[in-house]
Amino acid sequence: MPGSEGADPMSTSSTPDPPPSSLQPSDSSAPPSAGEVVLRVRGVSKRFAGLVANDGIDLSLRRGEVLSLLGENGAGKTTLMNILFGHYVPDSGTIEAFGTPLAHGSPAAALEAGIGMVHQHFTLGTNLSVLDNVVLGTEPLWRLRQDRRGARRKLARLADEFGLAVDADARVGALSVGEQQRVEILKALYRDVRILILDEPTAVLTPQETERLFATLRHMIEQGLSVIFISHKLAEVLAVADRIVVLRQGAVVGEYGRAAADRETLAAAMVGREVPAPKRQRLAPGPVALALADVAAAPPGAVAIRDVDLAIRAHEILGIAGVSGNGQRTLADLLGGLMQPDAGEIRLFGEHVGPLEPARLTALGVGRIPEDRHAVGIVGDMDLPDNLILESYREPRFQRYGWLRRRAVAGHVRRLIGRFDVRGGEGTLARSLSGGNIQKLILARVLSREPRLIIAAQPTRGLDVGAAAYVHEQLFEARARGAAILLISEDLEELLSVADRIAVMYRGRLSPGWPVEELDMTELGLMMSGHSHSTETEAGNAL
Repeated sequence: MPGSEGADPMSTSSTPDPPPSSLQPSDSSAPPSAGEVVLRVRGVSKRFAGLVANDGIDLSLRRGEVLSLLGENGAGKTTLMNILFGHYVPDSGTIEAFGTPLAHGSPAAALEAGIGMVHQHFTLGTNLSVLDNVVLGTEPLWRLRQDRRGARRKLARLADEFGLAVDADARVGALSVGEQQRVEILKALYRDVRILILDEPTAVLTPQETERLFATLRHMIEQGLSVIFISHKLAEVLAVADRIVVLRQGAVVGEYGRAAADRETLAAAMVGREVPAPKRQRLAPGPVALALADVAAAPPGAVAIRDVDLAIRAHEILGIAGVSGNGQRTLADLLGGLMQPDAGEIRLFGEHVGPLEPARLTALGVGRIPEDRHAVGIVGDMDLPDNLILESYREPRFQRYGWLRRRAVAGHVRRLIGRFDVRGGEGTLARSLSGGNIQKLILARVLSREPRLIIAAQPTRGLDVGAAAYVHEQLFEARARGAAILLISEDLEELLSVADRIAVMYRGRLSPGWPVEELDMTELGLMMSGHSHSTETEAGNAL
């Protein structure tokens, strides 16, 4: 949406482990591709209600080249890609694809020119099957019957080649956020594109699947495919890109060849200054805050979880790794009070928990950071004050005799906006904020209550390096205050840099939790694929 492109500068950056060696380019000193220019952007600018989203952007893409686009949330990356794909019309500037001017405002023209895009925010028909979404618009209207058998074979081949397993007959609306992203990737690949725009394509893949995707991309690039690669994972950018273009506040502020770029240079270019890395401090665990014993839940239309045991203590971050669709969302919904367990016992702060209800859990000191911040984390048509007091408006400090005390609410909101650096006025609708600002809004609402247990599901998905570091800092501060944090994430770099222990969820079952020092990216990736941890240890979840 237009308003989501507002600037969202942050002050810090995390420093996760380097990527596996197999992701490194074969020739790290090689110059950018010398192939013909297949895409040229000249002087493209776009404004929304006085906000400059793109400011005179020039860039080019060559045949057989991977061009990575970096920038903070709100830097203008998504706006530029939406212009390239025809969703937006630029205020000025020109675009050429394969030497021919590209018609503005026409996705059909972009597809006809051979440009495919995996969107950051999904463009899927939630009431249709995976297969229907993938083939939609690829067959002529005059054909009396769809070639569903051929389409199914092609989809299966692509899914196998890229490690993007999905059920072709599943209804998209019943899929998790990560599974829907896989469908978006397959939808673009199905159209035999010559220019492929990938926006965060590896968010739902194991390291081994990421390696396979990159290897396949390299093979396709050797055949002439050109790629614009957008990722917030600097390690991936450095591993796969030939050239890197950095945007800040809608303008190009730097361009780097592969050999000239490093993490520190890119992070500083993104935010305009050096970015110190937040560090996890070792803390002694406190009392058990949450304990699950033999818990099972089988909600309709979602992945069942079985025989789940876990324990998490105060001053501890327990990370849950896993490929999307293995039960993580069911676990998060269960602990957030959105469903009841079918079996097992849940103890909260040493006491048996009765019926799980969101309001009751919040009153008991549980903070919930949901996976889908747009659909579940906010009410988009409410302004910032209303969103910030959603979980506390019944408190006496904010209401009297059923009427809101607007002055008290306004003071509370101003304090939170300042403390959490939410970029928006008090009358701003939540849906108009950038992704990073929406996440800060949710953090402000949840963490200002100083919960004793935090359930954080994918808290940095789609956030840039600065915004992600800000989230990590807030979680570290809550941990230092004594909170126990359950961090569910598909980003292994995040888990390895933030969590004290990591457990893996696979097909609805949860492994023991191992100290982060005993794990690495490769080991976690194998566990996420169903292989056992190779190190014998009694650490696990023992109390």
